Amino acid sequence: MKSDEVLDAKGLACPMPIVRTKKAMTELESGQILEIHATDKGAKNDLAAWAKSGGHELVTDTEEDGVFKFWIKKG
Repeated sequence: MKSDEVLDAKGLACPMPIVRTKKAMTELESGQILEIHATDKGAKNDLAAWAKSGGHELVTDTEEDGVFKFWIKKG
C-alpha cells in the first residue's frame, strides 16, 4: 500500500509508538496515509483505538517477521 510517510517505531515499548504516531500525524494533510512499523505486540490494539478516537482510519495492518505494519489515513 502506498503511504505518504513512514514511521519506524520498531523496538519502542508502549506508549512510545502512539506518541510518535501522534506527532507524525500532525505533519500530514487530511487524507494522507502514515505507515507505521512497530514490534510492540500491544501496538495493534493501541493504534486501532487511537486512530478511531482521533477521527482517523486504520486502513489495513499486517505482521511480517515480528514487525507489525499499520497504514493510518488522517481524518
